[in-house]
Amino acid sequence: MDTRIALIGIIVEEPSAADRINAVLHEYAPYIVGRMGIPYRQKEVCIISVVIDAPGDLISALSGKLGMLGGVSIKTVYSKVPAGKDPGACAG
Repeated sequence: MDTRIALIGIIVEEPSAADRINAVLHEYAPYIVGRMGIPYRQKEVCIISVVIDAPGDLISALSGKLGMLGGVSIKTVYSKVPAGKDPGACAG
């Protein structure tokens, strides 16, 4: 099964959406590599980044489910490198 690496950026504009976001992410837990949440209190939003390694159709399904939630904005970025291939040392 070919997989891709993607980063899903989520901006949570309504705190009440948090439980629904977590429920959707829980469905895809086996594919999630890592997740980071940052509360931005001055703007009253939360920013969540999710790294996922999964088949492309599964990533699209997850992105679609998250995008349909009210009070949530998302964007998905796909890696150009196939999952499992060593891209060399990461800059940083």
